Amino acid sequence: MKSVPMTSGAPLRILLSFALPLMVGNVFQQLYTMVDSMVVGKVLGINALAAVGNGEWLNWLVLSMIQGFSQGFSIRLAQEFGADDISKLKKTYVTSLRLSIVCTAGVMCFAFAALRPILRLLQTPDEIFPITVTYLSVIFAGVPIVMAYNFMASVLRSLGDSKTPLVAMIAASICNIFLDLLFVIVFRWGVAGAAVATLIGQALSAFICYISLKSIDVVRSPKNERKLDGRIALDLLVLALPFVFQNIIISVGGLVVQFVINGCGVLYMAGFTATTKLYGLLENAAISYGFALTSYVGQNFGANELRRIEKGVHTGVILGIVTAAAISSAMFVFGRYIVGAFISGEPEDAEATLNIAYHYLCIMSAFLPVLYLLHIYRSSLQDLGDTFMPMISGAAELIMRTGSILILPKLIGTEGLYWAEVLAWAGADVVLITSYYVRMARIKRAGSRGV
Repeated sequence: MKSVPMTSGAPLRILLSFALPLMVGNVFQQLYTMVDSMVVGKVLGINALAAVGNGEWLNWLVLSMIQGFSQGFSIRLAQEFGADDISKLKKTYVTSLRLSIVCTAGVMCFAFAALRPILRLLQTPDEIFPITVTYLSVIFAGVPIVMAYNFMASVLRSLGDSKTPLVAMIAASICNIFLDLLFVIVFRWGVAGAAVATLIGQALSAFICYISLKSIDVVRSPKNERKLDGRIALDLLVLALPFVFQNIIISVGGLVVQFVINGCGVLYMAGFTATTKLYGLLENAAISYGFALTSYVGQNFGANELRRIEKGVHTGVILGIVTAAAISSAMFVFGRYIVGAFISGEPEDAEATLNIAYHYLCIMSAFLPVLYLLHIYRSSLQDLGDTFMPMISGAAELIMRTGSILILPKLIGTEGLYWAEVLAWAGADVVLITSYYVRMARIKRAGSRGV
């Protein structure tokens, strides 16, 4: 695949042509995530589904740290590609690759050290504790695979290539679904089988990205220039660490939510898990628009095209709101049937779990545009070189999420459990939207992209 400049042409066409392959790829990614949960829920039962859901936020904490480093490193790559500074781009790529290896080791050590203590802090019910440990242990063993895919996909996207990650994700999804059925239903490996299937699929996607990356000239370097540059490494860490801290802060809020849900029993845990597995599908286009704007804003910022940035972000906002409204409508009509596919068990328990799941889904769907604005403004702000305020937005999410889940149930009963996520999105939006327009105003006043 060739790298694609985004510093000329209509923003709508560029954003759509970049985002649509990502959406298709994310649909396939969510498809195999959903199949994982469907197989676990239907074949292994409500306890197994609750166990996988119980580990969701801890799993996301580890994954988000990986994504934080990958996204942070890719900011500089996009800016240097936009500025056509190929010599520096090569050095940045080599340094980010070396840093990724070091970060992988650190994240993996943290994951295994934190596994059991955090599950205990969450007051994980005894009947699902060993199932959750088994599932997450296998997933965490694959941290190097996850980092490899995320790093290479981020590099490709920063260079304007969203099609290779699409091909990689489609291949991974097909592989994962086949192996899910084989390992869980035929081999009867339980939740460990679902985890192994996921890792093998991710390994395939990483390999496909690697093959594509090898063919791109702008990241090739002679062997004698493949050393870690200390100054560049520090610059990359300054960009990436706020991403990581932002995601850790968000994860802490999610873990508090999981703690409260765990206290409500296995039916609530299973119901929330069923809806959480659809969360990725709801968020799919938002993530894709966010990645598109990450590359678009980064390249145009590198080229000092401020008017194009404003026009692109405005276009992204309109796209996001329209897309969110369409997805919300679909969930209101078909959502109950979709979440029902995850749930099995005694009729009374299954019906109660389904009611919990669908109610949660309806509330999130009604406020989906709020989530889409979060992704659009956060991605745009980050590639303007500001990773601090997005980190503060993560703190706003933490405050709103934990405050809501701890206070609202005492005021309005179990209904309060459903609102923590939506209020967290709203809190982040206030910070991000305000910060974006303030930063753009400062950059335009200074007349320089160096602000």
